[in-house]
Parts: sequence; C-alpha cells; structure tokens
Amino acid sequence: MATPPEITTKNLTGIYLHNKTLSDSTDEILRLQGVSWFKRKAIANFNLTLYVKHTTGDDGFEHIDIDQRLSGGIPGTTENRVMNWEDRHTNDDLFGAVVGKSRRVSLDEIEDEFLKTGWTQDTVDDQAIEALAWSDTPISGKDWRANQIWGFEEKDGVRRYARHIKFTSSERNPIPLLGGSYGIRGFRFPIPIEPYIIRFTRPFRSPWLLVVLGAAYIVVFAFLARAQWYLTPADAFVDCTSVYWVENAGCGLNGEGCEPFTAEPFDFRCPAQCSSTVLQNPRVVGDIEVDFQPLIVGGGDPNRTYRGDSFICASAIQAGLISDSTGGCASVQLIGNFSNYLPTSAFGLSSIGFPSNFPLSLVFSAPNALKHCTDLRNPALAFNTLITCLLFLVLRPKPIVLFWSLLCIGFWHVTLFSQPQATPPPLDVAFGAFLPSLFVGYAFWRLAFRFTLPVFVNAPFEGMIWYLAPFWTGVLTNLTMDKIPIDRLTPADIKEQPGGVTALVIIVLILLVLVVNQIRIIRKTGWLPYYAGWYILGGLVVMVLALLPGLEFRLHHYVIAMVLIPGTGFPTRLSAIYQGFLLGMFLNGVAAFGFDSILQTAADLVRDGPTGSALPSFVTNSTTYNATIPLSSQVLNWASISDSVSQEGWSTFALLVDDVERYSGTALNYSLQGLNASLPHFFRLALQSSDTVGDFTMPATLWPNGTWVDPLPGFIY
Repeated sequence: MATPPEITTKNLTGIYLHNKTLSDSTDEILRLQGVSWFKRKAIANFNLTLYVKHTTGDDGFEHIDIDQRLSGGIPGTTENRVMNWEDRHTNDDLFGAVVGKSRRVSLDEIEDEFLKTGWTQDTVDDQAIEALAWSDTPISGKDWRANQIWGFEEKDGVRRYARHIKFTSSERNPIPLLGGSYGIRGFRFPIPIEPYIIRFTRPFRSPWLLVVLGAAYIVVFAFLARAQWYLTPADAFVDCTSVYWVENAGCGLNGEGCEPFTAEPFDFRCPAQCSSTVLQNPRVVGDIEVDFQPLIVGGGDPNRTYRGDSFICASAIQAGLISDSTGGCASVQLIGNFSNYLPTSAFGLSSIGFPSNFPLSLVFSAPNALKHCTDLRNPALAFNTLITCLLFLVLRPKPIVLFWSLLCIGFWHVTLFSQPQATPPPLDVAFGAFLPSLFVGYAFWRLAFRFTLPVFVNAPFEGMIWYLAPFWTGVLTNLTMDKIPIDRLTPADIKEQPGGVTALVIIVLILLVLVVNQIRIIRKTGWLPYYAGWYILGGLVVMVLALLPGLEFRLHHYVIAMVLIPGTGFPTRLSAIYQGFLLGMFLNGVAAFGFDSILQTAADLVRDGPTGSALPSFVTNSTTYNATIPLSSQVLNWASISDSVSQEGWSTFALLVDDVERYSGTALNYSLQGLNASLPHFFRLALQSSDTVGDFTMPATLWPNGTWVDPLPGFIY
C-alpha cells in the first residue's frame, strides 16, 4: 500500500512490509556478509516486517530504532541508529561484528548516481537518511561495506518507503572470461573452457592425492638439487666473481697474499649465466676504467692468456670452454708473469687489454676429471613451472594450500637453482631465512591473498595465467630485470650507471599509473581512508628512520613487495597479477640476499667502491719529469701528508705499479730502476693507516717514449 503523506524522512515511525516483487534479490549480499545458506533461504521464503520508531533523544539527536520480524513473529535483527555520524560498534546476531554510523544528508552531497536519484520531492526537501555500515574485519573476518540511502520514491505511481543500497566487498568474484558465451553481430558462441577444466579435474582434488604427489615432488626436487650441487666436489665450485688476484692492494706487497703465481692445472665448475655478472663499482686496469661489465683482461693472444684478476668463469666462457646458459667445467693453469695482454671478443663477451706485465696469468683447457658439470637451473625451472601449473589446473587445492605451495616452491627454487647465495648453496643460511619468510607469508595471506586467490576457484585457467606468469617473472628478477640499468635504489648508484635516471623515471611513471588505478579500485570499495591511514603512518615511520644520523635508508626489493602487497587485497585480475609478481620478487630478495637491513651505514653501501677518503698527490708530473734521464735512474716522488690529513689517522703510503702493490711505507719517493723500459707503466697512490688502505688516485702513465701523463682528478678503489 502507499505510504501516507504524513510519513516523511523526518518521521519514519510506522510498520513497513517488505515487498519482494519490487526489490532486487539480497541473497548475494547476505552471502558476502557471512549469512549462512539456511538463514538466507529462510529470509527469502518468509515475509519481512519492519517496526520503526523515530524519535528525538535527550541528547538532541534523532534516534531511529527498527525491529525486524519474519513471518510468524520470528525475531530478526535490531537496528538502533543515532543521527550523529559517529562510529558505533555492535555485535549483530546475523552479521556479526559491525561498525555503523547514520546521519541526515542532502542528496546534493551524495556522489553515487544510484544512491542520489529517483527520490520524491519531499525526500529532497526534508533530506534523506544515510546509513553506512561495514564489517569489523579484524573481529568478524569478513570484508564488506554497505552504504544505504533511505527515503521515499514512486513505484508504479505509488509513493513507497525505499532503501537504495550500494554494497561492496573484496570477496566478490569476477566473472570467468572463459566460462561464458560471447556474441558477434547477433551470433553467440560459448567458450566453456573453465567449466570443462573443473569437471575434468574433479577426481584429482582429493587431499590424499595432493599429499602423495607433494611427497613425490619433494623427492624429485631433492634429487635435482643433489645432481646440481652434490655430485661435484665442493672445492671445485667457483662463483661468477671468483678470481685469483684481488683488486688493488688486496694481495699485499708484491702480491704475496695471492701466491703461488704458478701452479698445476686445476679443474673447476662454473654456474650458468655468469656473463650477466658485472662490476658494480669502477675498476682501473692500467689506464682504463672498467665498470658494468665482467672483468676480463686479455685472452687475445694465441694461447688465450688472461690476467690473474679476470673473472674466472666469464674468461672461461669467452675462451669457449664453458656454456653461459648451462655452465660447465674447465681446467685453469697459473703460468706466472706475462706481458701485453691483448683484448678480444668472443661468445658475447669482450675483454680489455693491458700493455704492461703482471705477475699472475691464467690459461684454460678442457677439464681432466670432473663430471656432472651441467647446470640444471633450466630443467629445474621447467619442472617447477609445470608443477605450479598442475596445482592450478589439475589438483586445484584450497586457496590457502595453493598459496603456501607457491611460496615454498619459489623460495627453494631461488635458493637451490636460480640465484643461490654461494656455490654450493649454504643450507644453514637458507633455513635461517625460510622461517621468517613463512611468517611474512602468513601476513601476506591475511592481508591480501585470502581476498583475491579464492575468487579464481571457478576460473582455474585464468588464475594460472594471472598468477603464475608474473610470479615466475618475479622469482627470476635477476634475469627478467637484468637489462634495467639499476642495481640498487641509492642516489649514487642510479646516477653512476648509464641510463639509470631514465630507467628510474620510467619505472616511477609506470608504478604511478598502476598505483592510481589500484587507489581507484580501493576507493570504490570504501576502504580508501583505512588503507591511506596505514600507508601514511608507514611513510612517516620511514621518514623518521631515513633521518637517523649516520644511517642511510635502503629500499630493498623484498621490502617493496612487503609494502605493496597489502594494497592488492581486492578481487580483480590486476590485483592477482600484482600479487603474483610481488610474491615472486619478495622470494627472490629474501632467498638470494636474506633479510638485509633497511638501515645501513655508508660503509655498508660502498662495497668495493671508493670511500671518499683523502688522496695523496704526485710531485712528479708532466712538467717535472725529465725524459732524457734513463728509466733506471728515474725516481717517482709524491707530496708529504699534511697535518689535517694526518689527524684523520693516515700515516703511510701504498703505491701500485702496474696494478700491483710495490711499496708500503712512509717514504716520499720510489725508484723506477727495476721497470722494463720497453713497456708502459701505471702508477696509483693511496694513503694508508695501520690497518686500512684509502682510495687510490687515478693512474699516472709513463709511456716507453718518455711521455708522462698526469692522473685525472678523482679517486678509485
């Protein structure tokens, strides 16, 4: 029946009977609110009556008390609303823990068209009632938000009391793309791929089958790891950065710390993909500065002789004895002193030359005894990718089981195959990182994955695509992001690497677009203030940490994943893509590098680069050098240590001649008597304390014709 004209939004007191024929179904809303199937059917089959009492309380605010009754007098829920727009926490018998607030509102203040249109003029004049309610998620475990506007509208020419409801929930499933039908110019055709997969794989969803196959997977994976690392003697493994000669003064005076300079052939094994391991700080070879490439010196002579500080594995790849894609074994022999290392290019790698002599040199040959030399990371990747596809398509376990399977498979793939921390992998270190990774993974599940992964239960093929493609891209960050010229997110590194600033700008722009779109999605659900508050709080904490004296804030890529994943807990395909990639990136970070601190000292960030220490200076220069004096009678001179520099702790000097430390002490000169006059020579000088060598100057060069080239300004370590 029509609502009497004296009943308005200013006086809603009365009895109202719910007309189901004029209302949309509320079954899906009730399901998402956690109402059981039995209760939903009871609500659908019984008539609902509202007993409304609208008064003004002693506090001066309007009170609207509503008792709901089903047919036969069965009690329903009770609403006690105060029009003061303050949060009120209640424990509803039907919906559980709920937070709500109500107010009288002008329709002009409402943004959503559905909520603000269709009302009678008296509702516009008297203002509508806005009733906002949302789940108390930490208590109820549900995630929904309902925004209602109460008023009067005309239906079939009859004035009726009505409620417009905008309901949002992170648990709302998207419609499978491959589970319906599509039409083109009036012709419709079905694509029942998802229903077919679900029907075909239903017999394989037994938990016991998953347990048996899980045990079989662990056994096969263990045998793969054994074949990868434990059939070759541990002392035969070398890393991609292994060398016989340490840079600058690392080998001590005359290289005594790196002896012997000659030795019998030694069989060794290299991992795959060593050609992508490059210098991350500048290194000087003679008068050439090398950076962002593998350190390979020589190899261009008929015997393919390399300088002793060359990366062993990269040199062996260039020599054609080891495959970059599958690794391999070779034999290396130390042959001592060699002069005039020639540059060359082969197998995608280029070396640099060194025209002087060096006390330690390498030549490579085929291995004599080592077997099981092939790196199995590619077969392991194929195996693990296949297993994760089977999990999504065939076994289809519960979403939480699927999530933990991805986390464990990804972590151990990085640890044992794609990016081990050492060769062979240190399992004690790996297990030390695995346990905290599980705790972080639980947080990921609670904050994000439990709201997104379950929505693809009826779309396993889609779920596989949206999750696995970005997941393995993130797990293999060391390969997929290798061409991006950014190693660490520090200003110095980004500025130093060619193209680093441009790459950072592009990444920031892409990330900005993705974040803005995700904010749009969060705003639609009504959860934007909640998320914004937490992210703002986190930003303030980071700001405080970044301002701590003596420490620098490091944004590791595992930290980026931890920060962004909570904002992806929404039932969209893009959220699934983000979650897959970020989970993979997190696993790559913690498995390959551990939980590095987000605060590090400047010394921690230097690695093997320059520290910015004070520099000595040569007195000998292009003006004072007398080329008419024989080399055997020449003396190299440098300036004494000033008082201000001495107060910093520097007391002696270290001199490199042709990249070998030839002098350490307090003297201010060095005789060139023992040098070969037919070769160019390179001189670098550093200050030294009792246990520390400072930065070296850039090289001064003396050519055989007597030309002296002064060092460039700056330093090198």
